[in-house]
Amino acid sequence: MINIRRVYDSPQPGEGTRFLVDRLWPRGVHREALALDGWLKDLAPSDELRRWYAHDPEHWDEFRRRYFAELDALPQAWLPLLEAVRRGPVTLLYSSREEQYNNAEALKIYLEAHLATGKGP
Repeated sequence: MINIRRVYDSPQPGEGTRFLVDRLWPRGVHREALALDGWLKDLAPSDELRRWYAHDPEHWDEFRRRYFAELDALPQAWLPLLEAVRRGPVTLLYSSREEQYNNAEALKIYLEAHLATGKGP
């Protein structure tokens, strides 16, 4: 099970292992407040892609296509996360105000597709 939460929301019981999946540290948040198990900034979209996308819902499909291509090139970065999902609940944390069209949501879709096809370790 993969959960998604904004970093500004308080941790909840049952969220499992918590990973920040943004490239930049969220503004105004102290590390202790996040109860993080890891910061996976290498899994975040490239700076170029992030700037191009700018959370424009009309770019969502193309953003995902480009982001998935970036992830395909970095299996060493996402395979450990996929293995963590297989062991138990994982929560992907993001800082964007956009709650539906964000990189954590796209990463969840990517990981779930790999779980469904059995790809990965």
